[in-house]
Amino acid sequence: MFSLKDKVAIVTGGGGVLGGSIARSLIEAGVKVAILDIREDNVNSRVEELQQVGGEAVGFVSSVLDIDDLKKTRELLLAKWGKIDILINAAGGNMPGATLTEQQTVFDMKIDDFQKVTDLNLNGTVFPSLVFGEAMSNVGEGSIITISSMATYSAISRVLGYSVSKTGINIFTQWMAMEMATKFSEKIRVNSIAPGFFIGDQNRNVLINPDGSYTERSKKVIARTPMGRFGDIKELNGAVQFLCSEAASFITGVILPVDGGFSSFSGV
Repeated sequence: MFSLKDKVAIVTGGGGVLGGSIARSLIEAGVKVAILDIREDNVNSRVEELQQVGGEAVGFVSSVLDIDDLKKTRELLLAKWGKIDILINAAGGNMPGATLTEQQTVFDMKIDDFQKVTDLNLNGTVFPSLVFGEAMSNVGEGSIITISSMATYSAISRVLGYSVSKTGINIFTQWMAMEMATKFSEKIRVNSIAPGFFIGDQNRNVLINPDGSYTERSKKVIARTPMGRFGDIKELNGAVQFLCSEAASFITGVILPVDGGFSSFSGV
């Protein structure tokens, strides 16, 4: 019921920490994994890592914002493995110019960076879903996983662009789930996971002081998290594998929090 053996998955942003962790967990579950990332060095190092684990892995240097490039990648992958069972939309993130400092207001935000962040997160999920989802529609089976955020449940200060774009991903997940099930096949499912707070390269400077102690922002996060800690990036992998497996055959259009209880707690 939970087996993913011999499935074929493509992981966008697979050269990053989140995508890399998910890709490794899929390889360990017997999945053939294709890494897609815009950074060639990251693609090559990730593929080498996955192959050392013992699985079948390939990499493509491609942009999630280039439809034509994505279609070329799709055809290359179909030519190699003949199918696409799973799409993990892990490409995304934030950038300094779109993240306000404690002293700034929304009117200080750099509009160019706001647009880049919303484009990367929202269109960087929509475009791959359309391109690789079409391959799934042709065979009537598949699973698409998008990455939402705790920033979609209530306002989190300083990250407007990230919050807006991730909230757009939520409705896209629900819309795409409806479209695939009603127009193509009930066996094509589209779901999302909403990670809680994990310390990674993109947010380390706002969560961890130079001396290794928690910042005031971190203390606020921990105070709102009933489990009383940050998550480990590997703790997302079980949710991803479950949603991709036959164990979740009647689940589509959901946004699943993996957050240590953050989204359920009022703070009081």
